[in-house]
Amino acid sequence: MSQAPHPTLDTGILTQIVDDILDLAREQGASAAEASASTSKGLSVTVRLGEVESIEYHQDKGLGVTVYLGQSKGSASTSDFSRKALSETVSAALTIARHTAADPFAGLADPALFATKFPELDLYHPWSIDADTAAELARRCEVAARDCDSRIHNSEGGSLGTGEGVSVYGNTLGFIGSSRSSRHSLSCSVIAEDTKGGMQRDYWYDVARAADALATPEAIGKTAAQRALRRLGARKVATTKAPVLFENQVASSVIGHLASAISGGSLYRKSSFLVDSLGKRLFPEHIRIYEEPLRRRGLGSSSFDGEGVATRNRDIIADGVLEGYILDSYSARKLNMKTTGNAGGVHNLTLRPGDASLEDLLRQMGRGLLVTELIGFGINMVTGDYSRGAAGFWVEHGETQYPVEEITIASTLQAMFQGMSVVGSDMLIHGNTGCPSILVDEMTIAGD
Repeated sequence: MSQAPHPTLDTGILTQIVDDILDLAREQGASAAEASASTSKGLSVTVRLGEVESIEYHQDKGLGVTVYLGQSKGSASTSDFSRKALSETVSAALTIARHTAADPFAGLADPALFATKFPELDLYHPWSIDADTAAELARRCEVAARDCDSRIHNSEGGSLGTGEGVSVYGNTLGFIGSSRSSRHSLSCSVIAEDTKGGMQRDYWYDVARAADALATPEAIGKTAAQRALRRLGARKVATTKAPVLFENQVASSVIGHLASAISGGSLYRKSSFLVDSLGKRLFPEHIRIYEEPLRRRGLGSSSFDGEGVATRNRDIIADGVLEGYILDSYSARKLNMKTTGNAGGVHNLTLRPGDASLEDLLRQMGRGLLVTELIGFGINMVTGDYSRGAAGFWVEHGETQYPVEEITIASTLQAMFQGMSVVGSDMLIHGNTGCPSILVDEMTIAGD
């Protein structure tokens, strides 16, 4: 199997396309405009039970433009980069703007905040791998899992994905910036079965900017198998209130709920339980949560946001106190504040790790629930009420006793934040959020 041809990822060409569409917007009467163009290519291979199940090449490109007529806004997009298509896309956006009510908060970002420095963040590490080699790595991952134990009787497969891309953003206030990046992943999902016919599924994966930073196929496969095996014999527990320890793999979702609650859209719509919480203590004093957009090789790294505003490393929670919201220019204007450089979201959101290992956290908890999987989305962001299905392990005397499933954990996010008594040292970064395990003092656990 040979690798299919891919389009050229040319920053210069994309920059010219963005310049061209901004010129067209001016010519057609826009008072201001912004545009972004991107191209990407990649390969995805899945092997199941030793056989290649799928091979997918992708080649994508796209361009989006937003035009302003005063403070009326319209947007349109296309995947056709021809001059005719660019002109038609601008025309479509202007038609929308003419039928849109003026919004006093709409407009481009403040040019005084645009990025002027573009440090090398080491985000681009293309992987010249063909489908045969990719399939072999995915196969090694699955074989390692299946060879781990005879109870691993089935598999959902091993998968390898690799991709790279280029994006360019520009606007009529003179900003233009580009980014070139890569992203590679390797995963495995297997099914374990015990002597009574009970089955459990689990998985593991790794993701990185550079292929040589990925864990080995054997390590990923073995971890997937061990996670599935340890769940065999799961049962319910009696309804109770007890401490809950969120394993690092799922703990990042709790930090994600904070980000959602302090995002500009939720705040100006008053659809968040953290409206008007700036400067208030939301967590214990030992908690620090920060974003680090200039981290080298970070999966969420960028020197500018989706509006060209310079990003910066900053604390969001310091000593337990909310120090900043997550705002783009529009939401900042609605709140009479200044953008935080978060058009497009946060950048490498991180909970500072503590000194306790997972074993230390279990001993400190003594009796309670270790959560390793969360199911469903029962969170009310207006009130902070939290209720989700969960699976994991019941803990007594600081040691796991047996796996549990078909339970629900419930509390409020306010109480969970305040109840984060200990943060582990087992930092896990599998995306744009880095988080260790978190021990919460008490939650309601609903079972039998």
